[in-house]
Amino acid sequence: MHGASREALAAGADRLDALTSASGADVTGIADDLAAVAAVFGRDPALRRMLTDPARPAAQRADIATALLAGKIGADAAALVAGLARSRWSAPRDLADAIADLAVRADLAVAERDGKLDDVEDELFRLGRLLDSNGELALALGDTRVSADKRVALIDGLLADKVDPTTYRLVGRVVANPRGRSVSAGLTEIGKAAAERRQRLIAYVTAAVPPTEQQRDRLAAVLQRLYGQRVHLNVDLDPAVLGGLSVRVGDEVIDGTVATRLALAQRQLVG
Repeated sequence: MHGASREALAAGADRLDALTSASGADVTGIADDLAAVAAVFGRDPALRRMLTDPARPAAQRADIATALLAGKIGADAAALVAGLARSRWSAPRDLADAIADLAVRADLAVAERDGKLDDVEDELFRLGRLLDSNGELALALGDTRVSADKRVALIDGLLADKVDPTTYRLVGRVVANPRGRSVSAGLTEIGKAAAERRQRLIAYVTAAVPPTEQQRDRLAAVLQRLYGQRVHLNVDLDPAVLGGLSVRVGDEVIDGTVATRLALAQRQLVG
């Protein structure tokens, strides 16, 4: 998002944070409501244009949203959507995307409240890697010619009772409402949002064998000193690296694998 849309989303996120931090708030309910609204708005361009039309007064747009949602979702979620409709948007599509983004943030707030945010990050990462390595499953989950209910049913068999409930909800929503992305790309975006919630970077680590807990802690500490903020490690195993580690943070790659050093030595010999 750019310009006005980015500012509108930031304001909506602030309002959501105020709601989710209140004791007794039904944050899961808010997330469910926002996800449902995002799906409807995503399918209806005329509705998005009506709620983002700069020719309409902001109060009128908010009133339209309130009238549309009255009795259909909870009051807190409806107020959030009305507030977003009151804002200015760079493009009508950004409204639906912002509501979907707030649904994700609400779910992540639940995981953080329950002390499960790390678990959710790890589960999303592992599932993303599974989809990257299983093209048939990725295609089945991302085939929008098949009804959303049938695609989500595949998730039931794959994840039911095997992951944290927040992970289950997030994955189901990406599958049901991919918003033009692959499921794997959607999971990656959510993983980044989880890391940002903790104000951490994600370091993608590739190793031949699983690092020990002590090695993970030491690497995280080194990267924290290097980048000046906390770092969450997502570890992927690849026997082809032979030994050592490859670490990618953003666009930077720190490659200390044996395979890379051997390849470098070979090039130097040839040269």
